[in-house]
Amino acid sequence: MEKRDVMIAGAGLVGLALAAALARNGMTVVLLDRVLPSANSDPETWDARIYAVSPGSAAFLSSVGAWQALSCERIEAIESMRIFGDSGATLNFSAYDIGERALAWIVEERALRAALLPAVHVPGIDIVTGVEFASLAWSADEATLTLADGRRFAASLIVGADGVHSWVRKAAGIVAEPKPYGQQGVVANFDCDLAHHGCARQWFRADGSVLAWLPLPGRRISIVWSASDALAAELLALAPDAFAARVAEAGERALGALRMITPPVGYPLSSLRLPTSIAHRMALVGDAAHGVHPLAGQGVNLGFGDAQALASVLAERGPIGDAGAPILLERFARRRAEPVLAMHAVTDGLVRLFGPRTPWLRILRNAGLAAVDRLPMLKRALAQPALR
Repeated sequence: MEKRDVMIAGAGLVGLALAAALARNGMTVVLLDRVLPSANSDPETWDARIYAVSPGSAAFLSSVGAWQALSCERIEAIESMRIFGDSGATLNFSAYDIGERALAWIVEERALRAALLPAVHVPGIDIVTGVEFASLAWSADEATLTLADGRRFAASLIVGADGVHSWVRKAAGIVAEPKPYGQQGVVANFDCDLAHHGCARQWFRADGSVLAWLPLPGRRISIVWSASDALAAELLALAPDAFAARVAEAGERALGALRMITPPVGYPLSSLRLPTSIAHRMALVGDAAHGVHPLAGQGVNLGFGDAQALASVLAERGPIGDAGAPILLERFARRRAEPVLAMHAVTDGLVRLFGPRTPWLRILRNAGLAAVDRLPMLKRALAQPALR
């Protein structure tokens, strides 16, 4: 049984990016997943799963050779953003005002996956897919993963990149279950009558839901409607034309009439906070390590931030040859603690602030939005953590 430096369980976007970054730093990696990642895509269709990739995440993806592999025709820059309160207040962000090319780039999940796959088909990375994890054991100097077919893999460090219901996390004895928000994110893509000009829009609605319109290439948008379970069920039951009309009306017909190009899908929304993201010869990244509300669009960026931080810590380890050394894992945990905690605080705070329908709270939150919009320095300070 050959021992690697790092074993990554989970070949999603974050696991792929981490494997590519580690290999570029000269580390040996084995990447394992239950399914075989596919780069297949139909250029005539659009993926309902889209991500707002921050400039910081784009720079990291560029460092592993993935960002530059994306087709320009499948990426759209968010150059501005308008946020609407539930009582007339607005908050506006502009990439130009804060000295950035874009606030974020909208990219389909399948396009990101296709760009990352060539980056892991390189020397130093072994890919093992179509497997079932059976057991995980630790000794003083390695972690050993046994598969259902009897094969065993050992590494100085195992990384759980296997999602919100992480098998690795449970095997390590870190007990935590996602806390449901009682909401679903209803996502779909649309053609629009009017050009969006790279502007993302978000409405905090009086019913407690949050509707986001994100620009896609051409006259297209992707929407995420974070709605109560009851409202989500109502929306998902609508006929295509009725649903498109409902979304257009909820967005004040800012882009004229909408025509559905991908059917709506609902995803349960939850929050996940862990007492720790590290254990003996183990680290968690991405959704295995944290879960935040999508209203800030930062879930995948937190995951890429985890991958970048872990790869950097291991690249800068100096004379420490052991990739799973406690001092390195502690450095990684310290580096990620603040940004993850801050994003939890922001997203949970906004959900609590705009959820209740209390009249005085409604006045207060809308006054706050309007006040921030008049303070450019404060807006810049709010935007910088999300950009990076």
